[in-house]
Amino acid sequence: MKRTAARQLAVQLAFAACLGSDLPPEEFFDEEYYHSFPSEDGLFDELPDDAQLRYIRELVQGVIAHRDELDGLISRYAVGWSLQRISRTALSVLRCAVYEILYMPDIPVSASINEAVELSKRFDEPEVTGFINGILGAFVRDLERDDASTAEPGTGE
Repeated sequence: MKRTAARQLAVQLAFAACLGSDLPPEEFFDEEYYHSFPSEDGLFDELPDDAQLRYIRELVQGVIAHRDELDGLISRYAVGWSLQRISRTALSVLRCAVYEILYMPDIPVSASINEAVELSKRFDEPEVTGFINGILGAFVRDLERDDASTAEPGTGE
């Protein structure tokens, strides 16, 4: 299983958790239960390995634990949109991407944005994909600007 598929599973679990599902990832990944899902796109054909399970668990638990912070950031960059107006799928994709950008430094920011855009193409209308890309782009530009302004003068860091 590739990181893309693991990310899609994480987004789906984060989506379910934010809707109130109390199924922990450990139970979701029980082999019999996992393979009971229909797999039109092959997503449920292969169980995640240990590294992918760690990634999925960290991402889902992080999104749940930091939901208010993530929603506040998304709200700030979703100019003219309330969170209630954003589709739940798009919101789950955004939460996962923003969490990765903030808390998973081993994942390149460009990969987080690209994967979020690709996931949105699978689940939403084209204008939603542009919306997600715009929010993440503005968020990252501000992060980079903040990082540059806090660097020590003369050190280049």
